[in-house]
Amino acid sequence: MSNSPTGVGKFNYLYGLINLAVVFGIVWVLWFIFMHADGVMKLYTPMYGFSLVAMLLASVILLGKVLGWPSDPERALPAGKAIGQGILGVVLSLAIMYVVYYLGFWLFIGKLGVAYFSPKALVAGGGTGAEPWNAREWSSTAILYFSTAFLWWALVWDLGFGRWPWQNDSRWVTGWSRLFAVSIFSIITFAVLFHPHVCLIFPEAQKMAGAKPWWEGWASTTSAFFGLGMVLCTLFWVVYSDLFWEGRPWKWLERGGESNLAKGVVTFLGTLLLGLLLVYVLTAIFNAIWMEPYQGGQYTDGPDWRFIHMGEVSGFCVLFAFIWKYYFNNWPNGLPLLVRAIIRSIIGVAGGMLIYWFYYSPLAVVVLGKVPGWGQPSDQPLVWTLLFLGVLLMQAQFFHDWPLRRASGQGD
Repeated sequence: MSNSPTGVGKFNYLYGLINLAVVFGIVWVLWFIFMHADGVMKLYTPMYGFSLVAMLLASVILLGKVLGWPSDPERALPAGKAIGQGILGVVLSLAIMYVVYYLGFWLFIGKLGVAYFSPKALVAGGGTGAEPWNAREWSSTAILYFSTAFLWWALVWDLGFGRWPWQNDSRWVTGWSRLFAVSIFSIITFAVLFHPHVCLIFPEAQKMAGAKPWWEGWASTTSAFFGLGMVLCTLFWVVYSDLFWEGRPWKWLERGGESNLAKGVVTFLGTLLLGLLLVYVLTAIFNAIWMEPYQGGQYTDGPDWRFIHMGEVSGFCVLFAFIWKYYFNNWPNGLPLLVRAIIRSIIGVAGGMLIYWFYYSPLAVVVLGKVPGWGQPSDQPLVWTLLFLGVLLMQAQFFHDWPLRRASGQGD
């Protein structure tokens, strides 16, 4: 990610607000076509739609943050070039999503290796509950978890390790090397944080294929929502330190303007510890609101829901951080770093709570067709959040923020 403010000179905040409204409208149209219960395709089952938008966002991040394309998304482009490159980026993202999701997981890995990545392989294997709808939900859950692990490592690597240790190689060598490194760590993370739970989601638990969830003793749940919530709480700090704190304090470990092993390790461990701290704080807040959860509890009383809700809260705050960065020029910009970092962080959390209020208000029931209330099994707020993030980052990365940057006097 780039840490410089979006654009130079005078920024037109009215254009930013209009841009945000237009993007919200685009997200709503996409939501109605693909996810809405009364829409066209009704992919929000919820895990199938959840995994699709997670894979789409992972594809956008793969292009922009791992492979480093386009090379300079902060640079304003003429309208024609910005639109052409933007369309190419969208097409590439969708193509990557399709190839990895349907060909990679469903047809290759699921059929020839790990069956729970493929609905058809699960149905063919037989057993209790092995029918197409259940099988698709199970495989979607596994793919969602892998996409989450990839997103975590892609963003942490970009913030901490940067171009290390390939800083002296070409952009494409660096990008493809990072892809392999991020993929390896994603596989390890998936195996430790998510695979134990995936083996238990079937009516006949696959206890010989996966270890007992190691977090059950103190998290009071075998659900991998524990890992999902923890990862998203960690990503809260990754995004805030990158966008709002302009890469600090991790940037202080750079040598000669380049990242190094020490910076990468400290960034990973530091954001992870801060993420666990956020889990602790949100646990206390949720306990004060809904009282202590208990193993076997339903809806808001379930420990698994508490963990995924931590991720949802973090997701709302992360979404607003990107909104503030790209549509409101990461204001303020003229104050000392510590002051502007504090102000931005306060604004980011407040904005996240505003999105939280919208999502759980009666307005979202009408606009998004969501289930009213908290803790509903068929309601996953992260689906809408990740879809919004995907569209926002497509405009910011592939379209070079067109037309906002051009409208602000930053393009031709």
